[in-house]
Amino acid sequence: MNRSNQLQERVSEQYADLSVKLRAAADYVLENEMDVAARSLRTISSASGVSPATLSRLARALGFESYEELRELCRTSIDGRAQSFSERAQKLRDGLDAESSVFEQQASACISNITNLVDTLDNERIQNAVNAMAEAKSVVLFGAFGSTGIVEYMAYLANYFSTTWTLAGRMGASLGASLAAMGPDDVLLVVTKSPYAARAVRAVEAARQIGAKTIVISDSHACPAIKFATFPFIVPSDSPQFFSSYAATLTLMESMVAMLVAQSGEGPSERIREVERHNQRLGDFWVD
Repeated sequence: MNRSNQLQERVSEQYADLSVKLRAAADYVLENEMDVAARSLRTISSASGVSPATLSRLARALGFESYEELRELCRTSIDGRAQSFSERAQKLRDGLDAESSVFEQQASACISNITNLVDTLDNERIQNAVNAMAEAKSVVLFGAFGSTGIVEYMAYLANYFSTTWTLAGRMGASLGASLAAMGPDDVLLVVTKSPYAARAVRAVEAARQIGAKTIVISDSHACPAIKFATFPFIVPSDSPQFFSSYAATLTLMESMVAMLVAQSGEGPSERIREVERHNQRLGDFWVD
């Protein structure tokens, strides 16, 4: 696993079981890794308002033998990312001034999110998630609120190469009916970002109880669906606007689709050609 993602992974796995105080401490550590790496326990305690004893308890709750071991992981994480962070910061300084446009600010945030995703993505995990979807009897997709259209787009792409992918909870389709039809040989993929949709969280929990594999794409270790995910993905979604950015999420999802087609042999390619032939017969696309 990429070192820059190890601490976030540990927090994600344990977050739901942490006390309120330990959650606050975990939030601070993740948001201030550089300070944790460089400053003493006493200084971090003073800056965060979290007692040294609570920070030590957090380290043990996350599986570290001591706070110093947690701090050392922060150091290695920062060391691994320092160059790319500084390079990105310099590019932003070179490319933007104090009067940068909304477009420039948004584009810069999207570029940073995608670069951060590349830096932190666990390549083994994405390959295992893609393998699970390739081997599944069926793949069910679900998204709510702002994630609805993103999931519909993935379903649109999937229907080009597979007949076993379905979109749950849309256009009269019942989410409950989709879950009832699932079994251990199936995969549920859910996209949910803050504020997290209750139906999305419950769907992931229900799918795991059924024995199905679950893929959760979210924006934070605090997402309550993460603890039910077979393959959790925390994707950078920062934005200077009032909404989360989906640029990095789309990059991840499109990459999953591309990986599926690339490793699936001739069958999906032939189906894509057949779909295109039918589209042409139906006159779906404009022709001069």
